[in-house]
Amino acid sequence: MLRAITDAAALAARGIAARSADRAHLEVRLKSASDFVSDVDVEAEALIRDRLAQAFPEAHIMGEELAPGAPPARGITFVVDPLDGTTNFLHGYPEYAVSIAAAVDGVLEAGVVHNIATGEVFAARRGAGAHRDGVRIRVSAVREPARALIGTGFPFRTVDVLEQYLPQFLAVAKATSGIRRAGSAALDLADVACGRFDAFWEPLLSPWDFAAGCLLVQEAGGLATDLAGAPISLTRSSVLAGNPEIHRWLGDTVARAGIHVSSTLPRTAS
Repeated sequence: MLRAITDAAALAARGIAARSADRAHLEVRLKSASDFVSDVDVEAEALIRDRLAQAFPEAHIMGEELAPGAPPARGITFVVDPLDGTTNFLHGYPEYAVSIAAAVDGVLEAGVVHNIATGEVFAARRGAGAHRDGVRIRVSAVREPARALIGTGFPFRTVDVLEQYLPQFLAVAKATSGIRRAGSAALDLADVACGRFDAFWEPLLSPWDFAAGCLLVQEAGGLATDLAGAPISLTRSSVLAGNPEIHRWLGDTVARAGIHVSSTLPRTAS
């Protein structure tokens, strides 16, 4: 499965990269406030779907554009984000990726995040560790919040809850060396897995945003849970990931800052 999803991600990445010089002529539509989809997203997901269906015809393919519904309880499910960071791609901001995870009976078994702009490939298999371009990676060894660099994501699809999120942001910003918001949760989680970020949190994400990245973090020696510290399932969820010490600190800090944003929002697919 890891070989299949790595090949499918590379195929989609090549197709997306080939279209990057033609951004001005892409067909783009607005799905919801500040949430765009282009013909590149749809074409890339179709490439991935066809490649995976050839290798695993019995599998369910769960993707943002073509099949956003909940996965079945049994069997193989591929969780696909063909272009995580669409808005970045449309603006030429080099932070976008293909993200694919493979789950069996709801348990994540393999994941890949292919950074299209840099060519880096992050891959993990359950019980076999996480790698970047074939080299083993580990989460950071930073233990002091004052030295930590934290990734985050803004609840841009649900701006009415920003007032609940902002106290969390303020509390984390006051206690750390910095916060970064690059606009691709898959790459943010890959950055946690390889130690560039010490932790990451976001109030609400879809499973295709985080499935592969969370497995990367876990296989790199980190923790990936929801904001309450519970295991994440393949449904809409908050995400909290990091090395064990900063994960614990960040969870406590966000909890003290106020309401968990995700607990106030409906769990419906975007």
